[in-house]
Amino acid sequence: MAKPIKWYIKLQIKWGQANPAPPVWPALWQQWVAIWEFTKRFNDETKDRMWLILPVVITVYEDRSFDFIVKQPPAWVLIKTAINLKSGSKLAHKDKVGHITFDQLKAIAEQKIQDMNAVDIAWAMLTIDGTARQMWVTSDIHGMSIEDVRAKLNA
Repeated sequence: MAKPIKWYIKLQIKWGQANPAPPVWPALWQQWVAIWEFTKRFNDETKDRMWLILPVVITVYEDRSFDFIVKQPPAWVLIKTAINLKSGSKLAHKDKVGHITFDQLKAIAEQKIQDMNAVDIAWAMLTIDGTARQMWVTSDIHGMSIEDVRAKLNA
C-alpha cells in the first residue's frame, strides 16, 4: 500500500549546491523533513549537471519520509546556455540580445519535452521560441505556423 502523501514542495536549486540555507531550509523545515538527508541525496544525484538551476518536486509523506524528482532546467537557462548569453535585454523592445538557430531550438525542445505539455517536438519548439522572444532573443522560427515548423522538421 502506498504511503499517504502530506505535502508537495517545489524548489529550484543549483546543481549539487543544495545546503541547509534558504530557500531549502525554510521549505523543508515547515514539513519536518530531514534537511541534511535531502541536501546530501540531491547533491549526489545532480553532481553531473554542472552550473544548471534544476527544478525539484519533493513529495513529503505522513511519516516525514520523502522522495523527490529532479526535472529538466528551465527553458530560459537552456537558451542562455545554448547561445552563451549573459543576461536578457536591458532595454526591452529595443535591443535584441542574441539569436537561436532551428537546430538549437530543436535540441532544447527534445530535452524539455518530458516536462512540458506539448504533443510533439514542433509544439515544444514554438513554446521554447516564446520564451526566447520574452528574453529578446530572435530565432529561425519567429512567425512560423505549426505546419511550417513540422514541414521544416520533416525536410
